Amino acid sequence: MLLYPLTFQPIFKERVWGGRNLERLYQKALPPNVPIGESWEISDRPGDASVIANGPLAGKDLRWLMDNHAAELLGPQYATAKQFPLLVKILDAQEKLSLQVHPPASIAASMGGEPKTEMWYIADATPEADLFVGLKQGVTREEFERKTKDGSVADCFHRIPVQKGDVMFLPSGRVHALGAGNVIFEIQQNSDTTYRVFDWNRVGLDGKPRELHVPQSLASIDFNDFEPSPIKSKYSINPVLKVRFLVDDPLFRIDACQVKRGERFHLRSDAAQIIGLLRGRLDVAYEDTKLSLKAGQFVLLPACLGRVTLTADTQIEFLHVQNR
Repeated sequence: MLLYPLTFQPIFKERVWGGRNLERLYQKALPPNVPIGESWEISDRPGDASVIANGPLAGKDLRWLMDNHAAELLGPQYATAKQFPLLVKILDAQEKLSLQVHPPASIAASMGGEPKTEMWYIADATPEADLFVGLKQGVTREEFERKTKDGSVADCFHRIPVQKGDVMFLPSGRVHALGAGNVIFEIQQNSDTTYRVFDWNRVGLDGKPRELHVPQSLASIDFNDFEPSPIKSKYSINPVLKVRFLVDDPLFRIDACQVKRGERFHLRSDAAQIIGLLRGRLDVAYEDTKLSLKAGQFVLLPACLGRVTLTADTQIEFLHVQNR
């Protein structure tokens, strides 16, 4: 069957730390009167499979695509893949998230979890926005464990002030928390395993303290990971397509791209690609499929497409994600 550039219906997640910025920034049709912390834009999670929004396959979901057309979607080498390898979200953190960690691949299965390596692109930030990433220099496992018991473990985390355009890479095992005042594009390994170390003594949406996972966290944390820095790369000098290298990992490659208004360019690959528009309007054309994307929208380009034509309707900036 002939695949084409695919867009999906977002899946909104109510979170105690969420807000309404996805409505303000991206005109997302949020459910009323609840704090929305996450918009799952491309998801193949149990019970949360993204539904195709455009073209002849509208109404089918990503789970169906993987069951029936994995080779066309991801490339022939992935013909037997069981799930789509990436999970793409936009997060709106109006309050701090829990201090947490995701288990590394070497031990995740033994604890009944999944590894999760991810990247955060800061799409919007208040002047006070920050991240908690990695450990302060010299913190030991013994000190960390002691502070989990007396409620002061946040003192062990490295805090980084951030602004729009900053990027942080988070391999499995790196302790972290998204600070208040951030809206981020999150590209991650397809996993939903999170171990909470500390949740600021707050209650969840049900009015009860949220569960912590201190033993699992202690087993997962890289205690040699001190004070990591945001990604420092800058845009290349190119009159048509400027590229900023962000992440080149065995799981995915991610670049940020800027294109001037009116410029036409092409993408070609033998792997699945995702474009997430950070600002502007982008037209996507492939045979009979024509799409117009605005900021906060994503398109999945199946591996089988070959060349896809893109045109910057305005000056644009986008994330270009390639599955590995």
